Formats: sequence, C-alpha cells, structure tokens
Amino acid sequence: MWFKNLRAYRLTSPFDLSAEKLEEQLAQREFERCSPGQPLALGWAPALGGETTALVHAVNGRFLLRLKREDKILPSSVVKEMLEEKVEAIEADQARKVYRKERLTLKDEIVQDCLPRAFSRRSGVYAYIDTRSNWVFVDAATATRAEELLNLLRECIGTFPVVLPQVNNAPTATMTSWLVHQNLPADFALGEECELREAGDEGGVVRCRGVDLLGEEVETHLNAGKLVARLSLNWEERVSLVMAEDLCLRRLKFAEELMKENEDLPEADQAAKLDADFALMSDAISSLQERVIALFGGEAE
Repeated sequence: MWFKNLRAYRLTSPFDLSAEKLEEQLAQREFERCSPGQPLALGWAPALGGETTALVHAVNGRFLLRLKREDKILPSSVVKEMLEEKVEAIEADQARKVYRKERLTLKDEIVQDCLPRAFSRRSGVYAYIDTRSNWVFVDAATATRAEELLNLLRECIGTFPVVLPQVNNAPTATMTSWLVHQNLPADFALGEECELREAGDEGGVVRCRGVDLLGEEVETHLNAGKLVARLSLNWEERVSLVMAEDLCLRRLKFAEELMKENEDLPEADQAAKLDADFALMSDAISSLQERVIALFGGEAE
C-alpha cells in the first residue's frame, strides 16, 4: 500500500462528500471481472484489501481509494498472424482481393473469438483525497493511469474538479541551477541519476545513472545548454525519489525506519496495520508535497 509514485492534483473546490456518502457513490461501480467477450474491466475494490470490504478508508480527513483493473492479454502479433492466414485463405478460395474495410471486420471477429480464451492480467491504482489540504494524490507513474482513476471517480460522484499544480519557478530551470551552482536545498541530497534534455521538442536526451551528478561528465552536458528534466533526490533521509519536470515523483522509496514504525502491531490484525501504515505514509506525503511546492516558488495564482 506504500505508494511507489506520486502524481498530485489540486482540487479547485472543497471536497464536501463524507466518507459514507462517497462509499455509496463508488459502490455503483464496484469491480467486476471481465465477461468472456470483454477486453477491459475497471471498478473500485476494497481500499485496504485483504478481508476488508470498505471501498473508502478514512483517516484524519484523508480518503484512501483503490481502482482495480483487469485486462485480457491478447498479443497483437497473434491477432496479426491469424488475420493474415484468414485473408490468404479468402483470397485463394474466392480469387479476390481483401481490402481494408473487410480486413478490419475480420480482425474484430478474431479478437472477439479469442477474448474468452485469453489470459487475464489484474492491476490496481491507489489514490487518496486529502479533504483538509485539497490535494488528490495518485500512485501512478503515467498520466494515463491517473486520469483513468479520476475519470471513473467523476462518473461516480458527478463532478471532481482537479488541475495539475502550477508553480512560480520553472522546475527544469530550478533543478538545473541546483547542479550548475551546487546549491541544492539543505533538506535534500542528490542521488546518482538524472535526465538531461536540450531545449525544443526535437532536442537530444542524455540519461545518467550511477554517476556523480556534480562531476565533470554531467557538467559538460549542462555547459552545452542541456536542462535537467529528471533528478534523483533523497529528502531528509525519509523518502528517496526521482523528481520530474511535471512535478510527478517516481520510484518513491520510504525509509526503513519510517516503514517499521508500526511493526509492534499484532500480525493477526492486518487491517489495523494497514490503517496505521496509511496514516504514516499520508503524513509523509503531505509534508513532502508541501516542501516540493515551496522548492519552486509556491503555487502560481
């Protein structure tokens, strides 16, 4: 349940649903497995998993949610091979050309025929709504997966106005300055990974890993005009992360000391352990997000 990524969204108006009312709304789209001919299923699953049943887990004004996803795995190469075999058979038997429209129809038929026999892959995305600070945090490395969760939430509750946070100082310029002038904020330590990009859509990209980010190799690229697009950091020895120019924090890793704070809870009471872990994690995330926004000059009006 400890988040591995952090994509933050700002609520543009207060979230006024209670945990109980939100539970009722989400129950409309509780997760159900794919039917035989269905390629994808999305729905809400118990937030804490295990033997719990609540779709919303509330702690100190923070509502934890979990979106569950099931995909039918049907490799495109298999579909393509079967399609070519079918097209060749039609063209040979009927002495005619199979054109694009008919090929698409044949492809759809093959997919529908294969779906009931396809393997399934299940995955999940956690998120929590902080009703006190008006933030939404999604454990997703890509915007697509985060938006999938937000869109289903909107379908369930009618409206859910969020925007990506805007800051006063450009993250790329600020992170580049940290390396060029070696003036990293005191509560952060550099990792050993960064991504450097040339300005413009067609600019080159250099990825450095396992190197001294203040060393000559990185300095050469910075002097050539490249900017920092991603940077690995460690915050107060509590959380290590990779910060991106869009303010998404990837590859979160919480310190062992933090994660072990609830070890004394009875193993038999798994729900209590998960509840306590969520409280610990969400406190750390809220503090980290506040600090990240401050690093880049605060939120823009």
